Amino acid sequence: MVKQAERTEATRGAIIAAASDLFGRQGFAATSMDQIARKSGLAKGAIYHHFATKEAVFEAVFRLASERLAERILREAADANDVLTAIAGGVLSYFAACAVGPTGQIILKDGPAVLGWKRWREIDSEHFGSGIPLALEAAIASGVIAPQPIEPLAGLLLGAINEAAAACHASADPASTGTAYGRAFEGLLEGLRVQHAPGSGLVPPPASPAKGA
Repeated sequence: MVKQAERTEATRGAIIAAASDLFGRQGFAATSMDQIARKSGLAKGAIYHHFATKEAVFEAVFRLASERLAERILREAADANDVLTAIAGGVLSYFAACAVGPTGQIILKDGPAVLGWKRWREIDSEHFGSGIPLALEAAIASGVIAPQPIEPLAGLLLGAINEAAAACHASADPASTGTAYGRAFEGLLEGLRVQHAPGSGLVPPPASPAKGA
């Protein structure tokens, strides 16, 4: 049973790897199941045994691309000065990565069109959305933002990110659009920062001289 499970996992992995390359280079519409079968070295029937449709293959590819991007952003965020800086930097990194190349083709160009925005958001939230409430909790705990209900704030921030994703998806220049929205999002986050919080770049004004000094 263990060997069978390993063979099944290896076969699925080969399909997803082949499809990732094809979808990333030439897009969903231009890729056929025959091409995926040839590139993976499997019979087309084997592809359909594991994935009922090309859309199902794409969803597996999309999940893997999202997971790898989330891991990359998390590593980059480890060097941030504080939580708000980490969130803002992560959003900028996300849109920079999604602006060009295979990642952009899969996540922002084809993702919403193939999966639909509802499914796209569900999967995206599994890898990115869950981190926002945790980051806000950490920001409150460290005094970077004032104590407040986390769920509505997280929802508003995720809504802003989703709106930015929709704008990039529709843009003829997703790189510039992603940067513009990322900077605007950074401004929103900075508006949450408690004055004189660590990393704010603000210092208290000098104390007034005592009378008679």
